[in-house]
Amino acid sequence: MSAKAANQAQVDYWNSGAGPVWVEFQERLDRQLDSLGQTALSALGVRAGERVLDIGCGCGDTTLALAEAVGAAGEVLGVDVSEPMLTVARRRAAGTETVGFLQADAQTADLGSARFDAAYSRFGVMFFSDPTAAFRNIGNALRVGGRLGFVCWRPLAENFWMRGPVEAAAPFLPPPAPSDPEAPGPFAFADSSRVRKILGAAGWTKIEIRPHDAEIGVGDAEATMALTMKVGPLGAALRETPEAAPRVMQAVREFLTRHEGPAGVRLPAAAWIVTAERG
Repeated sequence: MSAKAANQAQVDYWNSGAGPVWVEFQERLDRQLDSLGQTALSALGVRAGERVLDIGCGCGDTTLALAEAVGAAGEVLGVDVSEPMLTVARRRAAGTETVGFLQADAQTADLGSARFDAAYSRFGVMFFSDPTAAFRNIGNALRVGGRLGFVCWRPLAENFWMRGPVEAAAPFLPPPAPSDPEAPGPFAFADSSRVRKILGAAGWTKIEIRPHDAEIGVGDAEATMALTMKVGPLGAALRETPEAAPRVMQAVREFLTRHEGPAGVRLPAAAWIVTAERG
């Protein structure tokens, strides 16, 4: 498989399908994922003056957080395949001299050799067709002893924030087709033993993987429903079965309303916090 074609399906998806949707809901998505990303950032322990690679930087929220951590003497490069999302990221980072962005596939792109002190990702590393090759390439961009830190999802069954709406909508949608649990996608790293094996094969050492649980949300039931209907498994199902949207919307609204409290809808999320060191 050529380098260009290695992740072409994901490149197409994040430019023509998911990318514009994530741009539309950028503020809500950042709010939803922020605490999980901050936990991974704390585990990575970025220091002032360091050079950091942000993998799957999306609309730039994490890149800006990293830039604040490294300060004026540091450097952050955000890498993503999605031009719509990078357009937003560049606009948000305008005037921040320590930040740069690169539209590229981190599995195959030339990210430099021993250029960075650390690499970070908030839910951006589960989409590689060959994750071992991707993490080897990322490792090559770090100095010896450079650090890796990222957050990824545990299984869908443990993530009620996503599973609950899907189950509420299930009576009105065709049964999902069987899928490969290791195929590129949000839950490709749900199995921690697989993550450990991938990182070890890619040359990483001192691998630590710990579970992290939190409640996440974006606002009230209506705000949450608008996001849920467009993003994730339910959004993907509705793109295939748009005629089901009215009945799905009603079922999801009822589900979310039952879980709405003074702080809006907040539902349990389950993630892995992963750290490692380049050997």
